[in-house]
Amino acid sequence: MKITKTSSNINYSIEMLDADTLLSLYRNMLKPRLIEEKMLILLRQGKISKWFSGIGQEAIAVGVTMAMHKDEYILPMHRNLGVFTTRNIPLYRLFGQWQGKASGFTKGRDRSFHFGTQQYKIVGMISHLGPQLGVADGIALASKLKNKHQVTAVFTGEGATSEGDFHEALNVASVWQLPVLFCVENNGYGLSTPTNEQYNCKDIADRGLGYGMESHIIDGNNIVEVYTKVNALAETIRKNPRPILLEFKTFRIRGHEEASGTKYVPQELMDIWAAKDPLINFQAFLKENNILTENDEVAIKEKIVHEINEHLEVAFAEEDIIPNKNEELGDVYKYNDYQEVNSKSNRKEVRFIDAISDSLKQSMSRHEDLVIMGQDIAEYGGAFKITQGFLELFGKARIRNTPICESAIIEVAMGLSIAGIKSVVEMQFADFVTSGFNPVVNYLAKSYYRWNQNADVVIRMPCGGGIAAGPFHSQTNEAWFTKTPGLKVVYPAFPYDAKGLLNTAINDPNPVLFFEHKGLYRSIRQEVPVDYYTIPFGKAALLKMGHDITIISYGAAIHWVLETLDNNPDISADVIDLRTLQPLDVETIYNSVKKTGKAIILQEDSLFGSISSDISAEIMEHCFAYLDAPVKRVASIETPIPFAKPLENQYLPKNRFENELKALLKY
Repeated sequence: MKITKTSSNINYSIEMLDADTLLSLYRNMLKPRLIEEKMLILLRQGKISKWFSGIGQEAIAVGVTMAMHKDEYILPMHRNLGVFTTRNIPLYRLFGQWQGKASGFTKGRDRSFHFGTQQYKIVGMISHLGPQLGVADGIALASKLKNKHQVTAVFTGEGATSEGDFHEALNVASVWQLPVLFCVENNGYGLSTPTNEQYNCKDIADRGLGYGMESHIIDGNNIVEVYTKVNALAETIRKNPRPILLEFKTFRIRGHEEASGTKYVPQELMDIWAAKDPLINFQAFLKENNILTENDEVAIKEKIVHEINEHLEVAFAEEDIIPNKNEELGDVYKYNDYQEVNSKSNRKEVRFIDAISDSLKQSMSRHEDLVIMGQDIAEYGGAFKITQGFLELFGKARIRNTPICESAIIEVAMGLSIAGIKSVVEMQFADFVTSGFNPVVNYLAKSYYRWNQNADVVIRMPCGGGIAAGPFHSQTNEAWFTKTPGLKVVYPAFPYDAKGLLNTAINDPNPVLFFEHKGLYRSIRQEVPVDYYTIPFGKAALLKMGHDITIISYGAAIHWVLETLDNNPDISADVIDLRTLQPLDVETIYNSVKKTGKAIILQEDSLFGSISSDISAEIMEHCFAYLDAPVKRVASIETPIPFAKPLENQYLPKNRFENELKALLKY
């Protein structure tokens, strides 16, 4: 189609586009604009709580979405309404989402565009912005592993490009050559901070060079340029998988959110960009070239306005959500149809570390698309040699060495889960999970509760002291995660339990933090079935039975308990190995305490805010009438774990436990 005339402030090159496509671009931009204008009215009327306006940026969301196939995932942000409307999500569901109604996508549990929908292949943002970039990597990796020849598009703003997640995600995508379009909407301001205070390069696209990545700058207000360039690039990515960084130059003509206002923006700048409005300019262009008539314009607008009003009536007529506590609690975890598998084979004496390795190996065979990721886990076999030989057995696609980027790799695992693939992520040391803490507690833990998307991820956590490794390689940090609803926390003490529980963890569709005490890896041996078996979560092991006292522990500390009792054969005690901390087997604890009347809890973690504090409180609340003494907690002292052996020995509670136990027995 040849251009005949234009008085637009934007130049359009439409030679390759027919009239139907041009009108579709127009309609798809007009729809979010009209919805936004209506939402701004409702906001002033107090009928919605908050609004992040994308007025003036519609061309980016619409152009990218129209260039994507409907079965390809898009990960938008809060100014990308055009993604949702172009994918034809029913408007009453969007309106219900914004009003906290049950017809929305999060059952009133989250607001705005903080949701996803598998039906429309959209994965919404979380407020931390950056994690969705790594999640896009995971979805793209799944596409590559399954040879689906698909593109994943993920949006972010120029402000979030300062976050570590951005750099980690781009690096991983480049190293693994993942088919991702990283779409950066450079709209001038991160809330009130202008770009010259955010980064010091000329263009964000320049960063592509540093990652060995192709990059392009696109006029984000030119709908034709956005659509044609993204469409062409997406076609090449489907044939030749690789990441591409796209910087869309645009402007945010309204506040970060409406309450922020725009007083910090010079009026001259506002006027310049107002003249570049993507919808007004394109509409004028289409009318000048007789592609859009006055009658067409009126008819299209009337149809959209009617749809908006009709769906608003549905949303407003819907009753407010009636809280249901059982439903709320029931949606924290995806239901796990636990399948008990009993061993039918002979047993073989193995070390703790061998049991972990055997579980991973057998699970890799049982789940044909299971992926293991971590630093140095392939050729090197992992820091503790747990995955030694796996590369030859399962190949580099499934045994994946990762860059040092805990946050991105946990996000990749989330993306794999969204695309239907299980994964196991190894933290080389549990201490290093701090570099990926946000995606664990805010993405993995909350996604199922928020929008019914489970995180089928196991994070292996080599942990614990006793090996003189100091403050950054010796922590046992389980309490950080037992506090977080949505996570499961497992902490075995014996090879038999380690293998069976890890098998169960991998089968479980929920995120599991699997703690493995490094001090047990090569020091503990036990006869373990050679073949595959499972052990249920939430069921503690009663290792000894007695009548004087209940001793509760887990991990390496359970061996300190047994050693103490071996040295004191006159003490008659129930010994409970918790095995899983979330879910916690309170029934076994209560039954034992009601029998013995006394309870002591030993843990390696420091005391304040720990799992032992919660267990103590549970006992006090539910077994108080049966107690003959206060519940005693024994734990490490309130310092970081030190390096020097004398200091570490003082830190750990192993040598204090016997005295505390005897004192409680005498109470």
